Amino acid sequence: MYTEDEYLMLSGIQHFCFCRRQWALIHIEQQWAENYHTIAGNLMHDRAHDEKLVEKRGDKLTVRGMRIASPRLGISGQCDVVEFLKTADGITLPDYEGYWRVCPVEYKKGEGKDGPEDRLQLCVQAMCLEEMLVTEIPKGYLFYGKTRHREEVCFTEELRDEVRQITEEMHRLFARGYTPKTKHSVRSKACSLADLC
Repeated sequence: MYTEDEYLMLSGIQHFCFCRRQWALIHIEQQWAENYHTIAGNLMHDRAHDEKLVEKRGDKLTVRGMRIASPRLGISGQCDVVEFLKTADGITLPDYEGYWRVCPVEYKKGEGKDGPEDRLQLCVQAMCLEEMLVTEIPKGYLFYGKTRHREEVCFTEELRDEVRQITEEMHRLFARGYTPKTKHSVRSKACSLADLC
C-alpha cells in the first residue's frame, strides 16, 4: 500500500507506455511543451473534466471529472467520464435509488491505436474505481474524437497484470529519479517534448 504523498499521476501510464523517457521528463523532471496534439487533447478534455456536469437520463447517470485513487497501485487522477447504469445488483449511490453498475469512459482526440497505452490507462481507472467503490468492473470504453466511435475494452486478468507491472516500474524509476535514454523513432516526431529530449 502506498501513502498519498507517494501517488503518481494516473495519466502518466499513457506517457510511460508511449515512451518511458517522455514520462520521466514530464513526471520526474517536470518538463512540458505544447504542440498541436496536446492543445487539441486539452480542449477535448475540458468538457469531459467539468465536475459540475452530472446528467441523469433514464437508467444512466453520467459523472464527469471524477477524482479517483488506488493505495494498492499508488496512483491518483481523474476519470473523463464514469457512467453508472441501473441494474438488478451492484453498488448503491448516495441520493439515487437502486443498484448501479460502474463503467469508465476515456476520451481521446484521435483514433484507435495499435499500442496498448489507451487500454492500459482505462484499465487503471477501472482498478481505482473497483478499489474505491468495492465492486467489479468488467469493461469500459474508449471514445475517439476523430472517428466519433466508442471502442469496448474488457478488463482481462492479463491487462490488469500489465497495469500492475507498469505501475511498479513507474514507482521504481520515480523513486530513483531516473530518466531513461531512448532510441528515436517515427513516433518521436509527434512528441511535444522532441526538442527537449
